[in-house]
Amino acid sequence: MQYFFDFIHSPSQSTIFALLKCTDEQAKILQHMAKALLEGENEFNTLALLESLLGEDKKQILLYLPHIRSLLELGWITQSSPSSRALLELLGDTIYLSHSFLKLLEDGHLEINPPENKPYEDHLEYLKDQFLRIDLLVQLANLKFSYKADSPSFSRTAYRLNMLEQQITQRLALTQHNFDIIAMIKEAELTSKEQIIFFALLREEYYGGESNLREMNALIELISQNEYDRIKNRSLLDEKGALLEKNLIDYDEYLSPFGGINRTYFITEDILQKIIHPTKHKAKAKAILSNLIQEQEIFELLEPKKNLSEIILPKDVRQTLEHLLKQMDPKVASRLKSWGIKDKKTLEAKIIFYGSAGTGKTLTALALAKSLKKPLLHLDCSKILSMYVGESEKNVRKIFDSYKEIAQKSKNEPILLLNEADQFLSTRTTGGGGAEKMHNQMQNIFLEQIEKFEGILIATTNLLETLDPAFSRRFNYKIEFKRPTQEQRLAIWDLHLPKNANFSIPQDQMLAELSQYDLSGGQIALVIKNTAYKVATRENPTFLIDDFLEEIQKEKDSNFDGEKNVGFIP
Repeated sequence: MQYFFDFIHSPSQSTIFALLKCTDEQAKILQHMAKALLEGENEFNTLALLESLLGEDKKQILLYLPHIRSLLELGWITQSSPSSRALLELLGDTIYLSHSFLKLLEDGHLEINPPENKPYEDHLEYLKDQFLRIDLLVQLANLKFSYKADSPSFSRTAYRLNMLEQQITQRLALTQHNFDIIAMIKEAELTSKEQIIFFALLREEYYGGESNLREMNALIELISQNEYDRIKNRSLLDEKGALLEKNLIDYDEYLSPFGGINRTYFITEDILQKIIHPTKHKAKAKAILSNLIQEQEIFELLEPKKNLSEIILPKDVRQTLEHLLKQMDPKVASRLKSWGIKDKKTLEAKIIFYGSAGTGKTLTALALAKSLKKPLLHLDCSKILSMYVGESEKNVRKIFDSYKEIAQKSKNEPILLLNEADQFLSTRTTGGGGAEKMHNQMQNIFLEQIEKFEGILIATTNLLETLDPAFSRRFNYKIEFKRPTQEQRLAIWDLHLPKNANFSIPQDQMLAELSQYDLSGGQIALVIKNTAYKVATRENPTFLIDDFLEEIQKEKDSNFDGEKNVGFIP
């Protein structure tokens, strides 16, 4: 820290003074701000700073304002409002010592010396470089805005930015460990400009900044070269942009002094926690949820493997579910709340999947959960029915009370999947003995709980015809799962056939022949699995068409669903 102490002792005599290319007066301002760092002060109101340095002489204060602007242009200080053009606007602004100046105080030079073939050790090293990159972009934006794009300071800053970006690229290429934040950016498929916006907002979260770098215009300025660029880049921060659509960032709206509506952006809490605690966040969240479920002894936590884009669905079902996904967007929920359509911002939907066994109801529920990035609590409804009168009614209440307790303690409210819910949803009977009355009472409680349910609930059933009308009205969506068409069966066979395996006939020919048989998706998956177990034991493990036909016949003969049309098509 010798450079630091030399500078605060005598700026004009210090080693770094020549590198600053500033006047003695400007160096005194920097000296005053640097001394304040030792007192724990790192942000300064311009007027208060100059009063502290110059006393109450208002004329002298005004004469020093050009020095503040010069230091901004040189990049040694930054301001909370880069849009300030008039000198007098600077008086009410907040200014900070820039990262570049602090690095100069610490190292005595501004050269970026990339480590020799050194990968990033952890995500913090990577973020440090990205935040320095944002600082340099802010400096360039300030210089462009003040029409200093042809100044030596601009050229020097642009050179440093270019060197830093090369360094980041080289270090990433050498880094073997795939940090969560890098994987997150890749998964979201963020463009280079979207990444700059993301890291700029992340920098504000880490540094606790309340500068205008959260505002749309300031963020757009970082990635724009001219007015046309500014207009075009605004789309990156609208509802259809990847950053908002994929819930990486969010925004607050407020009224400006001139009556307009301004937005300030921020990293969403869930994403922020994943970045700050990359290993602990997932494990901790999952452990908490698992412990809660074990305490209840009712639900099973299912781990979704595929999202909706990875499973084969009829076109109309896919369109309905995609429309459902859009309605579950938190911003849509917020809009509905503002219109008075719903009371809370929480995501709500009550859905029935109905259709014969093996048509993909449970698989789709899991895929929907993965697409929404939510855990899924599974309940086999047959387990609730008790042989003791009165117990089933208690168990129905226990389902929803337990879910509510888990949802309140879990940060990410899970989806509730009630599988094989026929017993609950069927038409209530009139008259009858004690068993019928108990069943009706159980259904009445179930109906009451569905009415009050807050969150996402999916019930699966084989038949919709027996659904009680009172239940039908309580569900937003009723989605039918039909047996797959031949075209869909071909896609399902293609999806599940073993990879890197040998087939006795060309695979296209085998797919065409196998897809003729009227099987559900679940049956196809089971036939392929059973066939693979048999073929794997052979000396020459080659799949024959007869191997599959044998398993198809077995599946036909052992079908318990009452479907007699599963077998061979003439």
